[in-house]
Amino acid sequence: MKSPLLLLAPMEGLLDATLRDVLTRTGGLDRCVSEFIRITDTLLPERAFVRVVPELLRGGLTRGGVPVRPQLLGSDPGCLAENAARLAGLSPFGVDLNFGCPARTVNRSRGGAVLLDEPELIGRIVAAVRRAVPAHLPVSAKMRLGYDDDRVAEDCALAIAQAGAQELVIHARTKAHGYRPPAYWDRIAQVRGVLPPALRVVANGEIWSVDDARRCIEVSGCDALMIGRGMVTDPGLALAIRGQGGVPWSQIPPLLSVFWTQVCGRVERRHRAGRLKQWLNYLRRRYPEAQVAFDALRESNDPDAISAWLGLPHLPIPVLEAEIAAAC
Repeated sequence: MKSPLLLLAPMEGLLDATLRDVLTRTGGLDRCVSEFIRITDTLLPERAFVRVVPELLRGGLTRGGVPVRPQLLGSDPGCLAENAARLAGLSPFGVDLNFGCPARTVNRSRGGAVLLDEPELIGRIVAAVRRAVPAHLPVSAKMRLGYDDDRVAEDCALAIAQAGAQELVIHARTKAHGYRPPAYWDRIAQVRGVLPPALRVVANGEIWSVDDARRCIEVSGCDALMIGRGMVTDPGLALAIRGQGGVPWSQIPPLLSVFWTQVCGRVERRHRAGRLKQWLNYLRRRYPEAQVAFDALRESNDPDAISAWLGLPHLPIPVLEAEIAAAC
């Protein structure tokens, strides 16, 4: 299998800047897309972008040196364009647009996957953002196959392509499918068939293993993959797809310590334990040792006790807001 372009997916409430930092330390990933920045009817201050994408303070790179592309979500072409222009001033690695979020609260406010019933509006959004940012800055988008069904998947993808996007990630399920398997990689191939060759199409959905990656490439015809839950579960998956082994459990505890230290520096005390247990819950699907850790910490919500279990000192109160204020 030829080594594909590998992107780390955004996952609201899970795969944020903290977990991006940790997962991009393991190697194998080419780029990340941030969780969405919601755009309504306001021009956001710079600190609002930095709060979601603190990598903007470090040249747009994670500490592991992997570029992060911020993602915007909304339905107003003019307001999205205005905010994209402000974001461009922070020198990001492009601007991504969200047409795939299945969350009910997001869809009710005309954001994410609900826009897939309006290909013409999707085209106007992409075109407005493309005009608003410098020509050298890539504009990309992520979509699902549709909202209730996939009848207008080709129309939506064509609208994105014709509006000037350079890259399109297709999550191979509709909003109605949610995250239930399977992912319909064959539909990605069909959508690719109507698109100009210059538009890079990235396949996304149900990539948990090297075999999944191989089959997805074969079925979809894509030379690029976006991985989300598979990478959270197995931090060595990108390396394994590249034929470079993986990440054994012996390398996971130091990553847990880095993750916990950052959580304690960014998250309110009462929410910290939940973040660590959330990640361990994924890791235990891949590593038996993670099950042992999860069981040991399952009943604990005391950050100091968790720090002691991890062999770490008492960790600080959240500092991210102060860092953002000082930078912006």
